Amino acid sequence: MNYNDTLLDSAKKTGNITCMGLDPKLEVLPEGMELVEFFELLFEKMIEKKLIPSAFKPNIGYYQSLDKPREGNFTGSKALAKVLDLLEKYFPGIPVILDSKRGDIARSSLNYEIEAFDCWKTDAVTVSPYMGTDSVSPFQVEGKGIYVLNRTSNPGGKDLQNLICDDEKPLYLNVSAKIVEWSEGNKGLGAVVGATSMKELSDISQYYSDKEIPMLIPGVGSQGGSATDVIEVLNKTGYPLYLARINSSSGLTHPWKKGSAPENWIDMCTSSIAKLLEETKVQF
Repeated sequence: MNYNDTLLDSAKKTGNITCMGLDPKLEVLPEGMELVEFFELLFEKMIEKKLIPSAFKPNIGYYQSLDKPREGNFTGSKALAKVLDLLEKYFPGIPVILDSKRGDIARSSLNYEIEAFDCWKTDAVTVSPYMGTDSVSPFQVEGKGIYVLNRTSNPGGKDLQNLICDDEKPLYLNVSAKIVEWSEGNKGLGAVVGATSMKELSDISQYYSDKEIPMLIPGVGSQGGSATDVIEVLNKTGYPLYLARINSSSGLTHPWKKGSAPENWIDMCTSSIAKLLEETKVQF
């Protein structure tokens, strides 16, 4: 089974195309609560309420920044391992995307591929295209997903991604063409396309509409993107919804934004999750 099949199966199973980002900040957790305990309580409540996203996306930097390797402290990495175990326990069959944005010369990229798929045992990984074909190709593993940065959701994304090339097209469209080229013979190679730039999302989803390119769409929630607007764009361009995953992170895991979590934190989280699942509902 290729990664596109995994996306289809999880969308059918859950009835939505939500990706839940798992990017914890210790300062917003309930006072005295450990990171893993926080996620276990939240996942248990999600199962109780039948709130099941069709993908999860932990950003590796939020975990490994908690490590102090030279002191023999790997608290963050151990927490990530336990969170991945919890996902496997509570949400079997739901793909997990490791957000690490790797990309290097060929042998180094191979090491990063081993990190994502053999060490962390995730289903997909985010990858930078800047160093080209030999940088991306090591991640092309049968059954696994690759999300290549295409038009990102951050404000600075336009600095390079919107530059006009010699063919008078913006760089992000040339990257889209390269993603299609790289995807030949590898169903599962896709693109990261932000929810904060509707014109670019429309251009790219139109281009991908008949090419079976998965899209990971971050930027919904705290970054200002709207899931309903994204769905509208995808429907207008004819993009197959089951291949999309619309991501929200802090808006789901700590919607109170700042300070220690309030007493009703778990209800706030599950309410936000339920809302996004409803907005990204799909039918087959």
